[in-house]
Order: sequence, then structure tokens, then C-alpha cells
Amino acid sequence: MPEVCPKCGLPKELCVCDVLDKETTRRIKISTEKKKFRKYMVVVEGLAGDELEKTAKELKRILACGGTYKNGVIELQGGNKDLVKKMLVSLGYNEESIDVI
Repeated sequence: MPEVCPKCGLPKELCVCDVLDKETTRRIKISTEKKKFRKYMVVVEGLAGDELEKTAKELKRILACGGTYKNGVIELQGGNKDLVKKMLVSLGYNEESIDVI
């Protein structure tokens, strides 16, 4: 018997929880901060839980940059916040819910 997802109740092969989590109306905020030694960091706020870790790893891999995720915030090295928005849209997040500040 196939495993059942505890969230949606569908079999694991048909589970749509990840897609539904990305399409929710929560706001994602992208901004740039100047850190130590005049280095820039792109800060992504508004993600939570498992999607925070998965999204951070994908963004670091795609953008070929360093970074971290902690306390509900993703920090990426560099100042390319417009490119981060494009990558978030390509990962399945709704473009209208992403604010670039």
C-alpha cells in the first residue's frame, strides 16, 4: 500500500503540498543589505519551514553564490536581487507575491 501524505491525504506520488505552498498569498520580500567590509547581501524574507531550506539550496546552486538560511531569512552573497526574483519565479513562486525593495 502506498504511503499517504499527512497534509493532503493523497498518495506520496500524487502529493501537491509543495505546489500549493508556493502558490499561497504570502508576500516574499527581496532586499539588499550592505554587510561587513562593504559586501552586499541579497536578503529574501517570507519563506518558512522546508521550503526555506530547499529554496535556499536551489538559489545558491543556480546563482553559483554562497549564502545561508536562518530564522526565516535567506541571505545570498552579491547584489543581484532582480536575478533572484527571476529565479524564484522559475522555481514556481507567484510573481505578484514577490516584492523587490
